[in-house]
Amino acid sequence: MNSARKIRVAVVFGGRSTEHAISAVSAGSVFAALDPDEFEVVPIGITREGHWVLTSGDPAGLALEGRTLPEVTEGSGSAVALWGGGTVVALDATAGMPGLGDVDVVLPLLHGPYGEDGTIQGLLEMAGVPYVGAGVFASAAGMDKEFTRKLLAAAGLPIGPWTVLRPGQEFDEADKERLGLPVFVKPARGGSSIGISKVTDWADLDAAIAHARAADPKVVIEAAIVGREVECGVLEGEHGGAPEASLCSEIRMVRSASGWYDFDTKYLDDACEYDLPAHLPAEVTAKLQDYAVRAFTALDCAGLARVDFFVTPELDVYINEINTMPGFTPISQFPQMWAASGLPYPKLVSRLIRTALRKGTGLR
Repeated sequence: MNSARKIRVAVVFGGRSTEHAISAVSAGSVFAALDPDEFEVVPIGITREGHWVLTSGDPAGLALEGRTLPEVTEGSGSAVALWGGGTVVALDATAGMPGLGDVDVVLPLLHGPYGEDGTIQGLLEMAGVPYVGAGVFASAAGMDKEFTRKLLAAAGLPIGPWTVLRPGQEFDEADKERLGLPVFVKPARGGSSIGISKVTDWADLDAAIAHARAADPKVVIEAAIVGREVECGVLEGEHGGAPEASLCSEIRMVRSASGWYDFDTKYLDDACEYDLPAHLPAEVTAKLQDYAVRAFTALDCAGLARVDFFVTPELDVYINEINTMPGFTPISQFPQMWAASGLPYPKLVSRLIRTALRKGTGLR
């Protein structure tokens, strides 16, 4: 890379998962934040069918409009592909698209399967293109709630009671007493609360499992933990230093039809307020930050992650999940936690990109 020119960043968004729209909203926020004097952006959207298109990168076109979610379609731009070494190639030779060529780094703002789960990370490793965020293994493990919990437990980190149902497997009646009610039934490899149900009566369990399996044939069932929902951001240390934890943020629902932090509550209903920093005793905050860094290390993460917790009335702490590519939407807490910690959104994105360039690809 020639340091005399701008860094050429391919921002990849959309994708085949159920979190397509949230990925697009995240991309719009990043486009608005990237410093045009520092970066040249190549905005690549992936349709729900998996087609890659070169889009306009207009942040306004990727914003939430009321309850209308943005969408990447084949009409959003001209078809492109990423070749080895980071070359972006037009698939339609008659399109006459100027400026296509090598990119220095990829920011894969993809949430959920077919992006956040190690798939695009593997593609970029094979192509030899540096990219922001966790590698293949950490992305796959962080996406799969079963293996996240196994790795966290192996590292001695606190998690609540849970069980997994693989395709075709039925719920073990013995788990009813162990888990108790209520339980949350979730797709094992999903996010943004899509496909999740809260079950307060065992008679509703089969319907909840079917609902989750519509998104993922593997399902995780978790005992509900009564407590406050708190998040903490983690960044890979600069110049190879130790991971760093942000201030913590607490989510407070002011209203919710479902009674929990579901998709509509998160993104559409303006139904949440946030305490940033979270109003917690200093020793609890320190524990959350320590656990967040340890979870980041346990999964062998890179770049960034957001770790979500429950804090009980007795101030016991449990890890709920880890997100290896957290949301970057205007309401997303990851960039807001870092802004409150002294790293504004544009500088956060710049740091992530420069960390990826420094690390490169391959075993590390």
